[in-house]
Amino acid sequence: MKIILSGGGTGGHIYPAIAIADVLKQYDPATAILFVGASGKMEMHKVPEAGYPIVGLGIRGFQRRQVLQNFSLPFRLASSLWKAKKILKDFQPDVVVGTGGYASAPILYMAAKQQIPTLIQEQNAAAGLTNKILASYVDTVCVAYENMEAYFPAEKTVLTGNPVREGLMHLGEKREAAYTYFGLVPEKKCLLVLGGSLGAKTINESILQAIDKLCEAGLQIIWATGHLYFENIKARLTQQQKTTVKVYPSIKSMDLAYAAADIVVSRAGALTVAELCMAQKPVVFVPSPNVTADHQTQNVWPLVEKNAALMVKDDEAMQTLSQEVIHLLRLEDRQNILARNMKHWARPQATAAIVKEIICLAKTSRLNQ
Repeated sequence: MKIILSGGGTGGHIYPAIAIADVLKQYDPATAILFVGASGKMEMHKVPEAGYPIVGLGIRGFQRRQVLQNFSLPFRLASSLWKAKKILKDFQPDVVVGTGGYASAPILYMAAKQQIPTLIQEQNAAAGLTNKILASYVDTVCVAYENMEAYFPAEKTVLTGNPVREGLMHLGEKREAAYTYFGLVPEKKCLLVLGGSLGAKTINESILQAIDKLCEAGLQIIWATGHLYFENIKARLTQQQKTTVKVYPSIKSMDLAYAAADIVVSRAGALTVAELCMAQKPVVFVPSPNVTADHQTQNVWPLVEKNAALMVKDDEAMQTLSQEVIHLLRLEDRQNILARNMKHWARPQATAAIVKEIICLAKTSRLNQ
């Protein structure tokens, strides 16, 4: 098979695409895979790091704050559509797959127009604009939440769940190795703080202002600040705090981070939610308010309603986040209930289910040729 995968802008669009590529390669190592992203965005280095080739388009998203930059959008779109057409002609894919973000729009649209089989994967409970636009053109829509027929044609929609990184099963067996890897004290509980691929200012400031209280409560902390905030936070920690608080711009060995964690504070990006459901950890989510249609709140609200997670609003985090964490730390039964209820939302076969749909499209296409 020859497969094009496209999506980008944030880790929430990039990592699902990489997970899909990895399973496609496991199914058939001879599968040829090409990624298409937006030039200058994070996918242009994350994808090659994962071992796959990528081509960049000049496409950009609509800028709500820097309005003048939007005057170039029609020209960028036209150029990206022309380049997408050339990529399709040169690569001759069996299927084109999109995982969201404006980077995926030109290649998916042109593929659909050329009657190349197409599939999009929507991670969030509130569909993104690009996928909503593409839904009328593509053949299959894989979704992670129920009742997505409000956004997509029911006859095209398949409930699969979200692709997650490998290694999130049997985390209990990795706990000792995780404590060694991060240099943690075995006798202490561990708090894992995640701000998403770009970092989260509110979470960072909330944790920083309460760092002494959290440490005095007996917690040691693994903290992914995001690259933008890392140096500032590292400089503001005292020498004494640095022995208890392990600060990173990002964490590569996420399976070990989840294995070490007793409690997690996190943004509510769809991929992170899916991974935490697999990890089955007690979580306090702080959804970002700076996303379209408040989709991070919608991602976690079903879990909150079913007593599988806790949620603190972004504008209340400075006042209440550390209190929620310390309160949860003291209630072991409550931790166990949250972790146990998380299991209901885990979909360990999500990536395999998406790959199955891709293979089905490829086989159907070849039969019709």
